[in-house]
Amino acid sequence: MLMRTDPFRELDRLARQVLGTAARPAAMPLDAWREGGEFVVALDLPGVEVDSVDIDVERNVLTVKAERKDPAGENTEMIAAERPRGVFSRQLVLGEALDTDAVKASYDAGVLTLRIPVAEKAKPRRIEIASESTPRQAINA
Repeated sequence: MLMRTDPFRELDRLARQVLGTAARPAAMPLDAWREGGEFVVALDLPGVEVDSVDIDVERNVLTVKAERKDPAGENTEMIAAERPRGVFSRQLVLGEALDTDAVKASYDAGVLTLRIPVAEKAKPRRIEIASESTPRQAINA
C-alpha cells in the first residue's frame, strides 16, 4: 500500500504546538519557521544570562531551560515586580524528519536561536531509472 507523506507535516505540528494561544501565552515565547533545509526556532529570553541557559535533546524531545534572576538582590524591597523571574522551561517534540544530532544554538540580544537541519532521509531526492533494454530483433514473417 502506498501512502502520501509530507516530510514537513511534523514541523507544522510542532509550530502549532509551541506557539501557544491567546488564552495561554507561552512563558518562553517563540517563533518557528522553515528556512531552506533547516527548521529555525527563535525564543525570547530577555534579561537572561547565556550561562544560565541549558539545551538538551533526548530522543526527539528538545528541552530549553533558562533562569532569570532577580536583578535587585535578596535584601531589596521591590516597589514594582512585573517581569517574570525564576526558572523557565520549554519542550519541543521534534519529528523524525529533523536531525537532532546537528542542532546549533546561538544567543544574541536576548534571543536564543536554534537551527535544526532537516534529516537527509526526509529531503526530496531524484531516483534514477535503470533500463535493461535488450537489442530488438527483426521478425521475419
